[in-house]
Amino acid sequence: MTEEVRCWLVERDFYDEDLVTLVYATPDGHRHVTQQRSTALLMKEAVTAAIDVDPDRLSAVAEDERERYAREAERMAGSHDPDEVV
Repeated sequence: MTEEVRCWLVERDFYDEDLVTLVYATPDGHRHVTQQRSTALLMKEAVTAAIDVDPDRLSAVAEDERERYAREAERMAGSHDPDEVV
């Protein structure tokens, strides 16, 4: 069994009134996972500061976004507990 990787919320985008995209990235900003949730689902499931992700689900981050993702992951890790609702 592969050990999961802790990823921190680095981006939240609202594309329309019914869909939210959440991006969680590794602390180094090199890999990420994207989740899309309906606003109805957001009412039922809280968005937390971090999630643990199977490494196979992670994708590479574009080089020009890595530094920003790393900074945001560091900020989230420094100011929130992983299970804290944000």
